[in-house]
Amino acid sequence: MACDSIEGWLKAGFEAAFPGNDFSNVRALPATDAKFGDFQCNDALAAAKTLHMPPRKIAEAVFARLEADRPDFIAKFELAGPGFLNITVSTDWIAARLAALAADAHTGIPQTGAGQRVVIDYSSPNAAKQMHIGHIRSTVIGNAIDRIYRALGYGVIADNHLGDWGTQFGILIKGYRECLTQEERDNLTVANLEKCYVLSAAKAKEEDGAWKEACKAELVKLQQGDADNLALWKRFIDISIGEFDRMYAKLGVKFDTYRGESYYNDTMPGVVAKLQEMGLAVESEGALIVNLEAEKLGVAIVRKSDGGYNYTTSDLACVKSRVEEYSPERIIYVTDARQQLHFRQWFSIAAKMGYSGVKLVHVPFGLMSYGGKAISTREGNLIKLDELLAEAVRRALEIVKARTTTGDTPNPAADQATPAQISLAEQIGYGAVKYSDLSHDPITDIDFNWDKALALEGNSGPYLQYAYARVCSLLDKAAEGEGGRFGEAALPSGGRGATALPGEMLLSTPIEKQLGLQLLQFGPTVLRAAECYKPSVLADYLFQTAQLYSSFYQRSPILKSEPAVRDARLRLCALFGKVLSTGLHLLGIETPNRI
Repeated sequence: MACDSIEGWLKAGFEAAFPGNDFSNVRALPATDAKFGDFQCNDALAAAKTLHMPPRKIAEAVFARLEADRPDFIAKFELAGPGFLNITVSTDWIAARLAALAADAHTGIPQTGAGQRVVIDYSSPNAAKQMHIGHIRSTVIGNAIDRIYRALGYGVIADNHLGDWGTQFGILIKGYRECLTQEERDNLTVANLEKCYVLSAAKAKEEDGAWKEACKAELVKLQQGDADNLALWKRFIDISIGEFDRMYAKLGVKFDTYRGESYYNDTMPGVVAKLQEMGLAVESEGALIVNLEAEKLGVAIVRKSDGGYNYTTSDLACVKSRVEEYSPERIIYVTDARQQLHFRQWFSIAAKMGYSGVKLVHVPFGLMSYGGKAISTREGNLIKLDELLAEAVRRALEIVKARTTTGDTPNPAADQATPAQISLAEQIGYGAVKYSDLSHDPITDIDFNWDKALALEGNSGPYLQYAYARVCSLLDKAAEGEGGRFGEAALPSGGRGATALPGEMLLSTPIEKQLGLQLLQFGPTVLRAAECYKPSVLADYLFQTAQLYSSFYQRSPILKSEPAVRDARLRLCALFGKVLSTGLHLLGIETPNRI
């Protein structure tokens, strides 16, 4: 962390003043206002309840200890208000930390997860259906959390828990045989599967009930292992995964496992038997339930009256399998907020079954609307994900074709886009769709808006991508003007890209110091985003940092400065580019060198 040495000093002061207490969570946080210094420590307030003392008295005792052993890099140290410790650090200290950050292979991200495993369960579309705009939230939020935890050193298992079993497959098999043409069966696609499901489901609602009973019969045959129905089911799943992978490839999303509900079929009876043995599951009106009324969580059914199982049983079988196979430190589930009661119920049951050693986390997200309307089949605005991404690229291509390679002068659009333009449009378009979601707190309901998502100004993906491209352009100009001194040895591919440059950071102006302090907060911000399961924390940081960099760039001459100042400012620019690129990568957003 950027504040390790400060925090070590602070913790030592608290421990010396109040020995025998746990001060492992003492933190130096960025000051809320520059007039208070560079960092603040407010932990005296938090310790008041534990120590049964007024915060000011605690802070005074700690302050006395810290003042007596103040390191040279602490330029100013003050006690203020009800117990705040205000810290100003020396410019030399900041410069040294920035140089270390520039050289760090992890860009300051603490490796807190080293040696630990985490399972992240996200996306989870239903087989035999096309992905639509409603799937984007679980997919991009889950993938960002996945990337963030990997960056922290965790061994991550990304699992796509597909909806690949159940009543719908009886309907599908019947529809496949009788609602599709032979050509459609021979050239089967997910779109065809979705079509036959709709037609078959409609017939199942007919008054005589014959079609519905036939669908049930097909389902029973599948559940009993009928070879023909199993072969069809497997074909449906393989085609579905192939289509999902096509969408994931566009979004830069990869999974380690695809384990749907069917994977746990054989283990669910054992889970229910264990619940009965433990006295947790009891019979009620022919079903087996776990009564959670004492925890104000109602009743959870674990086996239905017809002998079938449900999501609660499947999730309990799933956690059993994951704990036995991976021994994870935690398992993270990214689903919409409407499932919160379900997760609270089965998390409680899992703890009673003895799975308290693994941390189970539900990351709920709000609903997405489009054009101010809820997304639903009934409203007719259930936009296919393929269509959404194609529209994103089309709109981004208009931006790309309207700009030259330097991005500053209008350029008459050519009729035919080049492969390079299409590739750039994909990076911008897909990044815009992702960032428009990730810039919000996951629990927030969001309304997707094209103009806001693709804006080159304001809090948007393209704005941040453009900020990175401008750094690359600046470093290229420096490389050309200095005969390669900032060229191939310092920049990848002869200057095409922003990376950290070796050398001193002078930080000769207040805005440079402010930007330097902001860059040092990158690692702690990534950790904070992981701890609260909110990629939006990282997105907010990147936007604030880009705004601060823009202010620095406008107020600080770079290429026209005298050599020592120019070189130091170029290093600061390059480090900003490295931090921005790394942060956007953690959000799953590419950073083109030119826009």
